[in-house]
Amino acid sequence: MAALRIIAYIGAAILIFFGVLFIWGAFSPDGNTSWIVVGVISVGIGFGLIGLAALVLKPRTESNSETTQNVTLQIDLPGEMTVDRLECTSCGAELGSDDVKLVQGAAMVNCPYCGAVYSLTEQPKW
Repeated sequence: MAALRIIAYIGAAILIFFGVLFIWGAFSPDGNTSWIVVGVISVGIGFGLIGLAALVLKPRTESNSETTQNVTLQIDLPGEMTVDRLECTSCGAELGSDDVKLVQGAAMVNCPYCGAVYSLTEQPKW
């Protein structure tokens, strides 16, 4: 459909250009009054092609359908890793794996006890 729109716009530009030339040429000393009719018809068809391309050949968008995207992040850690006890920084309650979510690339903690929401930060190893 995009190719048809481009062809319609190019054809409309050509028709409008030559239609204006016919109208302009009708007022020259060698011009003929029938050229005005040809020019007006050409310009009208050109604008009709623009309307056709804008309304009928417009790209279809899916406005009502929402797409849900699930992202699975797999981390390959070097060496042996152990999970320490995770505590809420606000109230000190023990948190589980369900309380940590990945939001826009950052690990966010949502404490079910005190309602605190914060991001996890990695402490330096040194």
